[in-house]
Amino acid sequence: MAQVPQTFDAPAVRTWCGLALRALGRAREEIDAINVYPVADGDTGTNLYLTVESAAAAVEAVFAAHEVDGGTAGALSGPSLADAARAMAHGALIGARGNSGTILAQLLRGMAQVFATDGDRAHADGHGLCLALRRAADSARQAVAHPMEGTVLSVASAAADAATGAEGDCRTVALAAYEGACAALAATPGQLAVLERAGVVDAGGRGLVAVLAALVETFTGRTPEQSAAPSTAAGAGDGLPTVPHARVCPTENDGPDACAPPASGPAFEVIYLLDAEDTAVARLRERLDELGDSLVVVGGDGLWNVHVHVDDAGAAVEAGVEAGRPHRIRITHFGAGDAHTDGSGRPHRERAQRAVVAVVPGEGLAALYTEAGATAVLARPGEQLASGELVEAVRRAHAREVVLLPNDPELRHTASAAAEQARGEGVRVALIPTRSAVQGIAALAVHEPGRRFDEDVVGMTSAAGATRHAEVTVAERQSWTTAGICQAGDVLGLIDGDVAVIGSDVTAVAETVLDRMLAAGGELVTLVLGDEAPDSIADHLRTRVRESYLAVDTVVHQGGRQGAPLLIGVE
Repeated sequence: MAQVPQTFDAPAVRTWCGLALRALGRAREEIDAINVYPVADGDTGTNLYLTVESAAAAVEAVFAAHEVDGGTAGALSGPSLADAARAMAHGALIGARGNSGTILAQLLRGMAQVFATDGDRAHADGHGLCLALRRAADSARQAVAHPMEGTVLSVASAAADAATGAEGDCRTVALAAYEGACAALAATPGQLAVLERAGVVDAGGRGLVAVLAALVETFTGRTPEQSAAPSTAAGAGDGLPTVPHARVCPTENDGPDACAPPASGPAFEVIYLLDAEDTAVARLRERLDELGDSLVVVGGDGLWNVHVHVDDAGAAVEAGVEAGRPHRIRITHFGAGDAHTDGSGRPHRERAQRAVVAVVPGEGLAALYTEAGATAVLARPGEQLASGELVEAVRRAHAREVVLLPNDPELRHTASAAAEQARGEGVRVALIPTRSAVQGIAALAVHEPGRRFDEDVVGMTSAAGATRHAEVTVAERQSWTTAGICQAGDVLGLIDGDVAVIGSDVTAVAETVLDRMLAAGGELVTLVLGDEAPDSIADHLRTRVRESYLAVDTVVHQGGRQGAPLLIGVE
């Protein structure tokens, strides 16, 4: 057996993250399968796994940086406990997925606050671990707008209570916390009627038990004994409590593990990171609480992770804009038939037959696509989208058939990789090589879920292919283009991906681009305005089309922070 740590040092943080990731990987499908409260989107286990994956990657990055620095200096020295704990918390915060993942991120942040206090050795012993678990449970409860018992919050509090009652080293405290969490998890069906009706324990709490089992393994070198689990255990093989599989529902959710169940839930899940001051976040909480439910806001020191379920996704994003700078925005539509529980409190069992997953460049378009029934993935300016993010979106869509719209030529290979992985998971995926969000809008406009899959894909592909696309943007540096040499600050008009116009005024360049596109004919012009577009540009271009091109209609959408002042589509 490998030597195990005696105190909670940086290597222990690293080991714990790795073991927790493996534990959640083993339990992910089971956790997904038992989540019945209160909406059914089927990814609690996956969300917890992705959250811990981000935390573990951040810790590994800190160790790698110290190895490089140590090698340069000629003497190896690893990171401190404070460094590793902060990295774990930050990684979880920026990578948090879903309601349970967001709460888990706050649990890890609460622990990190203790481990980063008063020097590296002050809280590295069993007493320090007790303090960390207590801070974690309390801070997570404070982050939830309307805490509810019978959830992951109850499990976290019970773990902290049990740890506080134990005296000894980290091994003793970790085992006590795990056993307290197991007992609390077994009690969750008696605290929430929806769990009792389904015959399951709380899914978020089940995930936390897996994380605490990994903590025990960190300090003992082995997983907790099977006998340590409560009597509901069904022999899952990892020493963790499960429930009778005969009563587990095949569809699941990552709804608000810590919020009271509404009679009928909101239509959208909105998640984003937010750069904002504490005072602004306090006002944001009040605003989002008025807009919807399942509100969890975690973080601090200027960076926050916001999660809420609302009917008006655009209003939730706008509230974030008023508070600070939202980014990494993810909006998920709870599709009819698999999102909300029916009158009996049981989730609908069937997947949707077909869904559309689309990459979009701005939050305004994300809301537009989502309202049209698509699962939108927000592309972040300057950051390369990973295929795993698209696979996750396909899973969230929870459909047997998925049409994937990358809306960017540079994402074609990424989207292809995601499609192949999703097909390996049993989902029928068709990739339509859309090169712009305006082509995606055209494809979505003719989407008919009632048609045969192949016919629907052909129709959407034809609509996208018949739509010419253009972009008006600002040059960041001097460069050679197909229209000549541009300087930093010049306004560029790109038609079908190539620079066609170089000028100094956004409106003038846009008018020239539009004239060139309509010279080849067209019936409908789509304008998508970015935040940096001039206020008068929409009216100017709409008037230009009306006066110069008969029988051509113009539609205007607000794109938000999409990286370009204007996108144009002509079909």
